[in-house]
Amino acid sequence: MKYISTRGDQTQRRFCEILLEGLAPDGGLYLPVSYPKVDAATLARWRALSYADLAFEILSLYIDDIPAADLKALVHKTYTPAVFGSEQIVPVRRLGDSGVLIEALSNGPTLAFKDMAMQLLGNLFEYELGRRGEQLNILGATSGDTGSAAEYAMRGKQGVRVFMLSPNGRMSPFQQAQMFSLQDANIHNLAVEGVFDDAQDIVKAVSNDLAFKRQYKIGTVNSINWARLLAQVVYYFAGYFQTTQSNAEQVSFTVPSGNFGNVCAGHVARMMGLPIAKLVVATNENDVLDEFFRTGTYRVRGSAETHETSSPSMDISKASNFERFVFDLLGRDGARTAELFGPTLAKQGVFSLTAEETAAIAGYGFQSGRSTHADRLATIRSTYERFGDMVDTHTADGVKVAFERVEAGVPMIVLETALPAKFAATIHEALGREPSRPAGLEGIEALPKRFTVVPPQAEVIKQYVRTHCD
Repeated sequence: MKYISTRGDQTQRRFCEILLEGLAPDGGLYLPVSYPKVDAATLARWRALSYADLAFEILSLYIDDIPAADLKALVHKTYTPAVFGSEQIVPVRRLGDSGVLIEALSNGPTLAFKDMAMQLLGNLFEYELGRRGEQLNILGATSGDTGSAAEYAMRGKQGVRVFMLSPNGRMSPFQQAQMFSLQDANIHNLAVEGVFDDAQDIVKAVSNDLAFKRQYKIGTVNSINWARLLAQVVYYFAGYFQTTQSNAEQVSFTVPSGNFGNVCAGHVARMMGLPIAKLVVATNENDVLDEFFRTGTYRVRGSAETHETSSPSMDISKASNFERFVFDLLGRDGARTAELFGPTLAKQGVFSLTAEETAAIAGYGFQSGRSTHADRLATIRSTYERFGDMVDTHTADGVKVAFERVEAGVPMIVLETALPAKFAATIHEALGREPSRPAGLEGIEALPKRFTVVPPQAEVIKQYVRTHCD
């Protein structure tokens, strides 16, 4: 399997080349030259597999430069009941007889769905760096959960340093504590004076400085990294198999969305042939994606227009992975994709598809919806009262939109994004009680913290990296 850039660079690269690279040299994102197709016989065979074996089968379609025995060992090392809390790894539960289900993706070390991919990525990085005898400096940006998932996956790993940018003061206290309390020497937390998009812009700016990137071996763990998105494809198949009895059935997925990586993995699964009827994008008040799927216009917001909400991991107005879907939507026209996501967005902050292109969105199964703080509280309350199920704020956004979009005869699976313990203040506001915490995480906010506040300037971040690597 070979990979190309969404912005027209047709140089074909293998998986392990792009694993350590992040963005393509032309600023685009990597995608496979084509999506492997899965037939009915393969689906039937996969239905009986364990999660680790299913992950191996799917990853093997995209990774041909890691020996099969090594890849199998890596996925079996990653996806264990000891790490993820159950034999199913991602168990699906029903909300009564409503037709809406929740796929539990948040039972890993940091209580968020990001662990599903990040734990694998940590093992892949360590394996490949060891094979090459090299080191990697990971530069990432987080609005909440990516940072802790990356740091817990990379802490103590040989050959890896992590420089994680987050918006200063804009995460929940629990999210902050998970990251800032880590004392490992290879972990560096940088709190940016700004919003998530400022941090993400810095990561892209540094990644686009090819000389610096190569000199300091800069890689990324954000969902612009294809390996992370690929790992997420697996749980769409796992959720489908748990929910259906035969491959003649369809399901839909509702996905709380900010950076578009999670739902983009669903798009890949659907392109492979998984019987997905609808992929429903659920946003919070930062509704750039909902606006696009309703109108065909993609309008990024500036910092002043980016709302600080009670589902903070979705407080994003520039969806990094969105470019991958638009590339497919435009018939893989790299030149047009490069123009829209490069000069057009840079100059105008907005682009609009043609009427024909907008009409084509429906053929990919996408729908969308929006949720507000009031909706969030009402959904947390009603889900708990009706079904005895406590959900976090981001999952609540998904549940709210799922009930608006569920269709008779087609199960609607909401992808859980985190456990309620990460957002205790809003849970208390909705239910008048605190969510329970997994053992060992009581009082995490009181632990000593290690972080550095920095201005939103790429040059400052480069200098910090130089200082800690030279």
